Amino acid sequence: MPKELNMSITEHFQELIQRLLISVVAFTVIFSIIFFNIKAVVNFLQIPAKGVKFLQLAPGEYFFTSFKVTLYCGLLFTSPIIIYQIIRFAAPGLTQKEKQIIIPVLIGGVILFFGGILFGYYTLVPAALAFFINYGADIIEPLWSFEQYCDFILLLLFSTGLAFEIPIIQVILSLLGIISSKKMFGVWRYVVVFATVLAAILTPSTDPVTQGLFALAVVFLYFSGIGILFILGK
Repeated sequence: MPKELNMSITEHFQELIQRLLISVVAFTVIFSIIFFNIKAVVNFLQIPAKGVKFLQLAPGEYFFTSFKVTLYCGLLFTSPIIIYQIIRFAAPGLTQKEKQIIIPVLIGGVILFFGGILFGYYTLVPAALAFFINYGADIIEPLWSFEQYCDFILLLLFSTGLAFEIPIIQVILSLLGIISSKKMFGVWRYVVVFATVLAAILTPSTDPVTQGLFALAVVFLYFSGIGILFILGK
């Protein structure tokens, strides 16, 4: 039998500690790299906000906000390493069939989450900021709080990343036998309404452009999930 299957409880616990330690060290290293290069990260986040001046409205606002940005980015870029450690720890206890299901689902979830963040940064964020900057630009000059701007960006990006997990959720529900692709297609009208409501809840802005793009992305992802299930014969 494989060595992993003959390991004692103590050895399993030691392996768990080892993989947790690897994850913590990886996060610490990535966090440190980002923190010491936070100016480049901040400049990157400010690119979509062309023509806007940022203010520090309270003592330490820039420091604490940059620390928050570093924390979010550190968790984001460490997540593939953490998921890899989870897979390596859990794999010996899984059957071959379970491995063929769980591992692709986890990897696909990571890819889709990063895809959602890229979509949010290059599509939703510019659309939202363009609306707010241009609206009333001939009357007032845009002077924004640095903290509130970063909160807006981070919330929108992570919300989009989570929304891109919809196909993964569909695959899991189908594999568990809860719902089939045919039934999913039958309720597409309700999904459109749900996507609109979800866009209104998850997008930090209230402009119709951002919410519309977000809702369209959710609907597209939903039908993409149905297409994947159709290919899988589910």
